[in-house]
Amino acid sequence: MHATALQPASSGADWGAAQTWQWRNLSCHWRVLGDPCDPAIVLIHGFGASSSHWRNNAGALTAAGYQVFSLDLIGFGRSAQPGLNHGFSLDNQFWARQLEAFLEEIVQRPAVLVGNSLGGLTVLTTAALRPSLVTAAVAAPLPDPTLLSPLPKQQSRWLGRLKRITVTLVCRLLPLELIVPLIARTPLLRVGLQGAYQRPIRSDKELHKLIAQPARRRTAARSLRAMSVGMALRSRAATAPALLQRLKNIRNAPPILLIWGRQDRFVPLMIGELVRSQHPWVELKVIENAGHCPHDETPDLFQHELLHWLDRNLGGASAPGNGHQA
Repeated sequence: MHATALQPASSGADWGAAQTWQWRNLSCHWRVLGDPCDPAIVLIHGFGASSSHWRNNAGALTAAGYQVFSLDLIGFGRSAQPGLNHGFSLDNQFWARQLEAFLEEIVQRPAVLVGNSLGGLTVLTTAALRPSLVTAAVAAPLPDPTLLSPLPKQQSRWLGRLKRITVTLVCRLLPLELIVPLIARTPLLRVGLQGAYQRPIRSDKELHKLIAQPARRRTAARSLRAMSVGMALRSRAATAPALLQRLKNIRNAPPILLIWGRQDRFVPLMIGELVRSQHPWVELKVIENAGHCPHDETPDLFQHELLHWLDRNLGGASAPGNGHQA
């Protein structure tokens, strides 16, 4: 008898074939599922999550004709968790550069990018910085406080210096080494997770585990501190309003879709509607009976909207030459 090779799982937290890639001397964890001859789609997780959070989507997207990739952003999942002392500013521009390198070195072709929450902001940033690598960009949803209160176009040097000193000092003084383990190892984590979902998640042990494990790593607190500083001090050019304006001015920019859970308590639907009113070229789809994670909470509806939109804008996964050029 010949041994039968085990096929990668198409669902569950351990879906796909897991691999590691080195970028800037940092270890990056990623997953892949599907035929290398199919068009590529890259799934980017939200804050506190990882590639495992696409457990209910990878198989369906593969069946629809895509090769599905997912990357753990630096600081999350099983990827490296550097701190401020390592010289990295962990913000959406940094993660976009990581994703850009992933597309060039691992995916090796333009791809559809789909991101949940922080992943959505990372996807939008990547599309604005390297549109030639992105065939379409989907943010589900798009979180950024500057969508409601944009940063000023100019700021005095001393105010900028004072802000940097204050933010860095506060983040260094916060006892995150005590706070993060407390949240990760107590019912506080489940309470926070429930806020992101419309449906009850008490019995979803897999969800709790995939969120808790990265937060329990000894390097999690230092990485959270680096993220807090990086996101608070990012430039105006890295904010969603500036990125959307940049995309608007790019000839043949990739199409942009926002997907929002109607019951999203973290990033209310009104923000998506505001973006849509200010940028009519951006499409908005609303998922009923879903919160902040529509891809995981209502995967069938999420995939229906996503694939229908991709079919309409790109001609479907089987269409040849569906890339866009900057």
